[in-house]
Amino acid sequence: MVNSEGSSPHRRKSVSKESVSKATSELNNLLQIISGTSAEIGNLWEGCEGSEQYLNMLRSSIDRAEAVAAQLAEQAGGANQKVLMHPELASFLKPKTISEMPRAKPTILVVDDEQMALVLIKRLLSEAGYQVVTAQSGFEALDLFRRQPQAFQLVLLDLTMPFMDGEETFHRLREIRADIPIVLCTGFIRQDRLDRLMKAGIAGFLRKPLAPDEIVDHIRGVLDSLKYAQIDSSLPDGSSIAS
Repeated sequence: MVNSEGSSPHRRKSVSKESVSKATSELNNLLQIISGTSAEIGNLWEGCEGSEQYLNMLRSSIDRAEAVAAQLAEQAGGANQKVLMHPELASFLKPKTISEMPRAKPTILVVDDEQMALVLIKRLLSEAGYQVVTAQSGFEALDLFRRQPQAFQLVLLDLTMPFMDGEETFHRLREIRADIPIVLCTGFIRQDRLDRLMKAGIAGFLRKPLAPDEIVDHIRGVLDSLKYAQIDSSLPDGSSIAS
């Protein structure tokens, strides 16, 4: 049945879900930027008279907005996990040691079309002891990666990008170097799509917004698991996660 406006009820429902998923992704991206920025402001204002009151108000507002975004994601069929590691790697994860700083300086390629997100993630990971290279599109990431595919120990990849999204970028990166560990970071992803990417071999998944320590802990956990696993081929399709 087609209504007077020429669109079926099924079509309207489909469009509505797509709109909700896009809005949810954008909201979570903005919350990630606001959360990261507020953390930096908190560090700068620490100890200033009256600052804690306003910072608490800001944190509370972020929490409320995140709860709304989570409800929207559920309505659109989005994944409900915040942090996820490939099960083949999770089994090798060791308890935290006293030293939280990496001994070497692994190089991480961070790919996100949002410039503000790149600035915040680069600063966060650099302060955690990593070397960080950034790319603002899938095309730029591939160009950097082709030049020195062995220079990177991990790729942190946004899913929602124009022209070439994170899923296509993931597959193209793996064509260049099949064992590069890739962690997906996005504001919204449908559960079936996440399942497909996990089967394809992503090393981990992060759903925005995340606290700074959650991002660092997950990246460190993936790299540590790869080191402990010392595997050449650990996925069902035979492709390797790490060298």
